[in-house]
This record gives sequence, structure tokens and C-alpha cells, in this order.
Amino acid sequence: MLNFARGRSQTRSTRSMPFAGMEYHDPKRKSNFVGKILMAAALTAVCIIMLKQSPTFGTPSQFSRHEEGVTHVLVTGGAGYIGSHAALRLLKESYRVTIVDNLSRGNIGAVKVLQELFPEPGRLQFIYADLGDAKAVNKIFSENAFDAVIHFAAVAYVGESTLDPLKYYHNITSNTLVVLEAMAAHGVNTLIYSSTCATYGEPEKMPITEETPQATKKMAEDIILDFSKNSDMAVMILRYFNVIGSDPEGRLGEAPRPELREHGRISGACFDAARGIMPGLKVKGTDYNTHDGTCIRDYIDVTDLVDAHVKALQKAQPSKVGIYNVGTGKGRSVKEFVEACKKATGVDIKVDYLPRRPGDYAEVFSDPTKIRRELNWTAQHTDLEESLKTAWRWQKAHRDGYGAS
Repeated sequence: MLNFARGRSQTRSTRSMPFAGMEYHDPKRKSNFVGKILMAAALTAVCIIMLKQSPTFGTPSQFSRHEEGVTHVLVTGGAGYIGSHAALRLLKESYRVTIVDNLSRGNIGAVKVLQELFPEPGRLQFIYADLGDAKAVNKIFSENAFDAVIHFAAVAYVGESTLDPLKYYHNITSNTLVVLEAMAAHGVNTLIYSSTCATYGEPEKMPITEETPQATKKMAEDIILDFSKNSDMAVMILRYFNVIGSDPEGRLGEAPRPELREHGRISGACFDAARGIMPGLKVKGTDYNTHDGTCIRDYIDVTDLVDAHVKALQKAQPSKVGIYNVGTGKGRSVKEFVEACKKATGVDIKVDYLPRRPGDYAEVFSDPTKIRRELNWTAQHTDLEESLKTAWRWQKAHRDGYGAS
């Protein structure tokens, strides 16, 4: 069973229905009704007495207290593609995990998979809540003893962001601010912030280092950095590139909601085309200043990405801020990606070439020197076709994603 909690209370209205023949007085029926009420009251009293005699009655939840040798991590957005993989890795390494997600992007099915893998009490709990609800977030922090927060809960589709920028600004900045305020109020002093290479915009030169000037979408980082100046918080900011792949053991995968497919990752679009869900793959932009005219990106396997987050968590130090690019250091064009996807799936995917998509840049790839030097992290899954094969196996085995869940 899932260990569910609620970030906000819910009420349910009921409506009684009139019964035929109730307009006359029936003393026998009244007597029966009173008897049932007395019986229910007696049973309730017995249950309360039995509960109080139970050795576990009144015992606080394991999630509500700090425990020596156990690190309790709040994973915001933990029902999503990357967040669920991170939760899996943390659980495998004996962390205690609380997932908070409003399921606008995530899948409760992914949480169920994790719960089935780690059913022991005190390992994993899921809380349905919106991080924009400050009251709900404060309640979550007051009822749980967190040691650290890994903040994944941010919408991340470039195409969609250009269509609804206000939604993005609110999600990325306001929600992060609510989390920071709750951390400060409840003494949680370690934050791993899952950021993006999109903060760099379109740099003048490649590869991107941590010193490359930032252009956009860095407001949440600025809030975190300003806050950290006057606190002893340990902060790690990870700017990652284009995520692909899935759990090598086939337990989790990428299952975007149908309404978001148009704005999703290129890997999802390739798989949808290979499965016939879409008639073909739409490549937007063939006139960029690159060797084949299509965009060049740094594709990072999700297994490597969550490994970087765990290493950052382990290396985080009070009153210090670490900022790292998480990528392979190698750029691959969209055309190269499509050819790798065709080989991985064994399907000759139909490709339509269309005009550029707003918000896309010609060339973005990383220089991972700093994270290798300071966190001892290097991408291990750098074969594009192999990462796609792993993800494709999950896609074929889960044609309905996480199903009705």
C-alpha cells in the first residue's frame, strides 16, 4: 500500500435523499435507530480503548523524527521522469524519501513502482501537494523531519514555456521561494537545486562552462544564491542538459502526458513515431549554423544525471555553494539523434522537416571539467544508441505508460 499524505485538507458534501412512506410516525423504527446509535458508540469506545493499549498508539511517524544514520530527503517533483529516477537511486542507497508532487507532470504509477520496491515502513511516502500553496508546504515541513531537499519540481518544456511564460515564471520562481522559506523556518539546511542549461541562452562560444554568462531563466538561482549569503545553508546547483534514457533494470521510464507530447523531449517524440502513436517525427529547424543544419545538444543519460545529484548531496557543505554543469561534454545534432533512434528501435521513422521552433538555440553542450574535478563525477552512459535502446525497452513493455494508475 502507498503511504499517502495530503498537503491540503479536502471536504466532501453529502446529500440525503427522501424515502417514500416517511411521513408517518413509527415508534418501533425510532427505537431501532436509537439502538444502532448506542451500539455504534459502544463499538467506538472499545476501539479507542484497544488503540490506546496498543504499543504503537501515539508513536510518531518515522518520517516525523530525525534518526541517527538515516538521511531523510524531500524530493519535490519526485513523481516525474527525472525525480522518480532520483528517488529510486536514493532508496537503493538507504535514504529515507518523501515525494511531494501535484501530478501535473508526474505519474502516480511511478510512485507505486517505488513503493512496491521499497515497502518497508519509514522508507518512502508520497504527499500530494502544490508547492505554490505556502500553507500546505509549511504543514508538510512541520510534520516531517527533513535533512535535505532535492528540488525537481519545475516545468521543463521549452516549447510550452514560450507559449505560457507567466506560468513558467511562477512555477520556477514562486514555488522555489516557498520551498526556501519553509526550509529556513524549519531548519532544513541542505538544498540540491535541479537547474537547467537553458539559463545560458545561446552562448557566443562552446563548450559551456560554469563561468559562461547566463541569459534567461536564472531567477530561481538568483533567489537561492541571495538567500544563501546570509545563512549556513549547503547549496548545490546542477545545470543539466538534454535528458534521455531510463532505469537500466526497466522499472521506471519516461511517460509524458498525452497533452504534453507536442512539447516533450525528442526521445519521447521518436518513440511515439516508432510505435505509430504519431505518424512521424517533426524536426523543427534545418537552417542553423551547424554541420548539418539541425540543432546540436548534449544528451545526458538519466542514470548519470541522478548519480550527479546524489554525489552533490553527499558533498554538500554548510555555508558553501557549488554550481555544476552536468553533461557529457559532447554535442550531437538532431539528425544524428534521429538516426540513433532509428537504429535503437529498428523502425525507419518518417521525418518531417519544419521551420524553427521559438526558443531553440543552434548549439548547446557542456564542459564537465569542474564537476569531474570537484565531485568526482563523469558521465558513464555516453553511447547515444545504447541509452535509447534502454529507454525503448521500457516503452515497448509499457505501451500505456504507467497505465490506468
